[in-house]
Amino acid sequence: MSDEPGPGPGEVAGPPPGGPRWLTRNVRVLSAVSLAQDAASELLYPVLPLFITGVLGAPPVAVGVIEGVAEGSAAAAKYVSGRLSDRSGRKPLVRLGYGLAALGKVIVAMAWIWPVVLAGRVVDRLGKGIRGAPRDALLAEDVEQGDLGKVYGFHRMADTLGAVIGPLAGLAILAATQDNLRAALWIAVIPAVLSVFLVGLAREKAPTAPAATQAEDGTPVERVRVPLPQRVRRVSLLLALIAVVNFPDALVLLRVSEVGFSAMGVVAVYLLYNLVYSAVSYPAGALSDRLPRARVYALGLACFAVGYLGLGLVDGGWAVVALMLVYGGFNGLTDGVGKAWITSLTPPAQRGHAQGLFQGLSGGAVLLAGLWAGLTWEIGPGSGVVPLVISGSVAAVAAVGLWVAGRRLG
Repeated sequence: MSDEPGPGPGEVAGPPPGGPRWLTRNVRVLSAVSLAQDAASELLYPVLPLFITGVLGAPPVAVGVIEGVAEGSAAAAKYVSGRLSDRSGRKPLVRLGYGLAALGKVIVAMAWIWPVVLAGRVVDRLGKGIRGAPRDALLAEDVEQGDLGKVYGFHRMADTLGAVIGPLAGLAILAATQDNLRAALWIAVIPAVLSVFLVGLAREKAPTAPAATQAEDGTPVERVRVPLPQRVRRVSLLLALIAVVNFPDALVLLRVSEVGFSAMGVVAVYLLYNLVYSAVSYPAGALSDRLPRARVYALGLACFAVGYLGLGLVDGGWAVVALMLVYGGFNGLTDGVGKAWITSLTPPAQRGHAQGLFQGLSGGAVLLAGLWAGLTWEIGPGSGVVPLVISGSVAAVAAVGLWVAGRRLG
């Protein structure tokens, strides 16, 4: 037994003996938390439309209303939570966020009419919005600047591994219960609740508040809030503008279905997509610690362009599977890299605010993308050809622009 004392209250434990220095206690714990929560979410995600339209008898438009309102709630919560976490502490908000997500899944599982599902999804997505920015700021505690890409890449790898485990578990549950959708929804609650308890193992340093300023007569003066660095705002806005062409994956999967894939085939393609996403995330993060992050992000946009343009132009077959694998590289090369990029530009005391701004803008942009893509889905040849080709073309131009900009973007 070691004679060295463990971390004191509020301290962040370091890496395990013999492990890399960036693999801190928080990175390990929060990666496990995200894996469990994403397994729950992705177990629920593929069966939810069937539950709403089949078991509850709601029209298909209800699915769009539910997901749109839920994701809008998450986008708004991200910014507010990020700012709050820099002042009041991050871990309580992370725990609250995962707790609300678990509660939302309980509400969905017990729903008897579709508006109850709407309430449950709003609670679930509010939890996602509340936890995201403070969790991503907490991941960076006690991590060197040159290791941020590895940290966020590792976390995304674990998170997306949960997105592989969830649908696999869902298929097994449906097979064992003769397609009992409500049973699958209740089982999804188990890993969601587990994630809440795991958050308790994370550690947070006590915030170090700056000394209060005083007037000449000794009267305390309200502190001036320091704005985020201009480069953080600039990069966040730039990436959000690009995200306006990144519509929700539900529409991408709809395209896969419309070119001839069965429901089981769509689920299988989705699993392969998530496997690539997970496998690419850590190497991409590590690469971004050595190369300009704008260029690694540009490689991801190149994958996006190939995936979207290809899916818009092909009519089915194995080419669709190959294109979805390439598309998985997009998220693997951009999700964790984008968070590392924003964190690397931000002072430690403002990282929650910065992540909230970045994630809130990006979430809002994806909502806009879903709206315009949905409205243009049947234009021209139909089946999403026009929005896919438009988005793929814009992403190709953006990829070239980011690659050329390189180090100038920070």
